[in-house]
Amino acid sequence: MYYRFGKAFFMVSVLIFIFFLLYFYSALPEKVGLAIDENGFIDRSWEKSTFFYMTVLAFVLLNAVTVFFPKSLETKANKKLHRVFPVGDPYRDYLLAWFYSFGALINVSLAVAVFYVHSINNQEEISASLFNFWFYLIPALLLVWVVGLFVLFVGKFKAVQQG
Repeated sequence: MYYRFGKAFFMVSVLIFIFFLLYFYSALPEKVGLAIDENGFIDRSWEKSTFFYMTVLAFVLLNAVTVFFPKSLETKANKKLHRVFPVGDPYRDYLLAWFYSFGALINVSLAVAVFYVHSINNQEEISASLFNFWFYLIPALLLVWVVGLFVLFVGKFKAVQQG
């Protein structure tokens, strides 16, 4: 049951990322600034099309890596994994929910990165300094998710030891 919420969160995050990328891509200049120096000037820049394709490549690769494990568990492609997490096991549901929500967190992180690049290139609309909160929140959430994975594995190992 939980993994359905994780999957829904994942799909919503995919839509958010695609919306942000396409919407902000149309507003970017031909030379996209990626970083600003301490004086507020653009430090590094890429071509608009390079930024778009590299962002799409990062999105596809990160989602493929993140979704491979839960898809192989759902489709029973990996027999050893299916033996450890059989259908009906509560830890299977928790693990699937963890992977889908982790992928959603990565997608939201990429969407925030695209929004940040947009703010660098359009300083009159949104200040880049407004993202300081996100730069602390996202790594903290990723750390919490990784710790959550270890907690899931410890719980599964204890359940296997007990019976």
